[in-house]
Amino acid sequence: MPLLQLRRNAGAAPRDLTAFLPTTREEMRARGWDALDILIVNGDAYVDHPAFGAAIIGRFLEGRGFRVGIISQPRYQDPSDLLRMGVPRLMVGVTAGNLDSMLNKLTAQKKVRSEDQYSPGGQVGLRPNRASIVYANLCRQAFPGVPIVLGGIEASLRRIAHYDYWSDQVRRSVLLDAKADLLIYGMGEKAVWEVADRLRRGEPVRSIRDVRGTALPLRKGEWEQIEGSRYVSDGKPVILPSYEEVAADRRAFAEMSRAFQFETNPGNARPLLQPHGAEAVYFNPPAFPLETGQMDALYDLPFTRVPHWSYDAPIPAYETVKHSVVTMRGCFGGCTFCSITEHEGRVIQSRSAESILREVRALRRMDGFRGVLSDLGGPTANMYQMRCKDEAIENACRRLSCVHPEICENLNTDHGPLLQLMKAVREEEGVKKVFIASGVRYDLAERSPEFIEELAAHHTGGQLSVAPEHNKKDVLDKMKKPGIESYERFAEQFRCASEEAGKNQFLVPYFISGHPGSTLRDMVDLAVYLKRNGMRPRQVQDFIPTPMSMAACMYHTGIDPLTREPVYTAKDLREKKLQKALLLYWDPAHHDEAREALIKAGRGDLIGTKPHCLVPPAAGKGAPPRYLAKVRGERRGKPADATHRRNR
Repeated sequence: MPLLQLRRNAGAAPRDLTAFLPTTREEMRARGWDALDILIVNGDAYVDHPAFGAAIIGRFLEGRGFRVGIISQPRYQDPSDLLRMGVPRLMVGVTAGNLDSMLNKLTAQKKVRSEDQYSPGGQVGLRPNRASIVYANLCRQAFPGVPIVLGGIEASLRRIAHYDYWSDQVRRSVLLDAKADLLIYGMGEKAVWEVADRLRRGEPVRSIRDVRGTALPLRKGEWEQIEGSRYVSDGKPVILPSYEEVAADRRAFAEMSRAFQFETNPGNARPLLQPHGAEAVYFNPPAFPLETGQMDALYDLPFTRVPHWSYDAPIPAYETVKHSVVTMRGCFGGCTFCSITEHEGRVIQSRSAESILREVRALRRMDGFRGVLSDLGGPTANMYQMRCKDEAIENACRRLSCVHPEICENLNTDHGPLLQLMKAVREEEGVKKVFIASGVRYDLAERSPEFIEELAAHHTGGQLSVAPEHNKKDVLDKMKKPGIESYERFAEQFRCASEEAGKNQFLVPYFISGHPGSTLRDMVDLAVYLKRNGMRPRQVQDFIPTPMSMAACMYHTGIDPLTREPVYTAKDLREKKLQKALLLYWDPAHHDEAREALIKAGRGDLIGTKPHCLVPPAAGKGAPPRYLAKVRGERRGKPADATHRRNR
């Protein structure tokens, strides 16, 4: 579909030149603006909804008096498209979008995805590879002398030297490759406000060196004589192994990852510095989490909650979230394969019930809302208002997970506030059904039978997604996930609660193949476990090492950065495919690969037609598959069906 045909969105609000942040000169003139203060260049389609990063940062800055415009998915062959609203006075903010641009484009098998969830009509190719770098370089050409500030999840997770799965290389900090002036990591509201305010007061961008949640480039000489940080008593940053060291030595890479992970708590993190040749990147400690009042103010901003009226095709990611409500941010699970903790933080930041109910009432007034909330939650369904019982302990803690290997005794796991919220929302006038579609942390849910009962009775639509990921303890420990026994206890509690509610409901388990620590034999054991328990998973994820995650470190180095012990990793794309095929043992489309995996794992005994077998023999070998046996029986005297007669 040509790009021009993707403009105009029949589902959006009527054409209103002032309803959205400006995207054209015409919209600027409608507001009486002759110039922007801040331009946001965004790799996603422009959706004015709090689930989209560019919109939430843009509205946040607008609420603080800045004139903000957005250019989404500009033509990236030359800088001309960036000039449509003139030169911004203060800065250009660059984000690749809600996903890393390489993850958005390529699968675990390094094949191009058929759809871009964040583009109109799902069209691929509207954003470049490594979008943060490409957009920043275009901005430098279009706006010489204007400060360029990187943000968003791509910049956040590539801020240090990192392993890039798609090129199979250790890459430099994206800040240096993009030649930007600053990088804001994490969710960014506090940092971007301070940076923008200091620029508005006339401070040069080169002197903005002490904002929490930012990273800045330093030249040779600057970083060797850097002044002490105001964030730690001795003023000294932690010096990470250099880019050159970690690119050449996998042990150095693992030590870098280890040191970095232990400096992520805003309460005790020290500044970091990583040399890159004649340059270096200096990392201020993370920003402090937002308080409830600040979260409320953020989500009370005047979002239209729809895509910009210029789009003519739906944005798939928006269709998923348009009738959902975010209750909190952050995750203290610390799963090693997940980027949520690295980006949103470990401390849970919750909205008040009053703010959430205001948003529900706003949803009721939207065209197309039929009384069903598709999700009430956040990164995790059941961490609302859960935090450390003691702020002093929280600020001193260096645990990377509050729930692994055991739930911390200092963690408040009370589901009471969440239960009250669920009840209040479903009793709101005009609300017919409220689904909990975010992943349930079942080791926490076990502690609240009432939560499981309410979930089964009122907030599940027949199926509930949960993520046991694997059944082998060694693999789950590498993931920082609870043991399979916890999942089994939750499954039984949910089954009983569903029966009590008079509902026939099921769990939909998610599993990961190819995760560090998982061998072919481990995947065979998992497949046997699945068959024994009558499970045929459809939600199967082939592990992708995302930048900066501990699992990516294990994948690249073969070392667990926390224990410094060796870890098996399936690096060959064929083996990754075989591991995934074992999870799909029940699907004939994957039988050939599953058989190959079983033979390689020395488990040919699981190929056959006996009840314990995972897959039937290949055609012409051993006993026939059951469906063929049935057809052959029909040929011996039983009438064949019409389909068989046609296809003989």
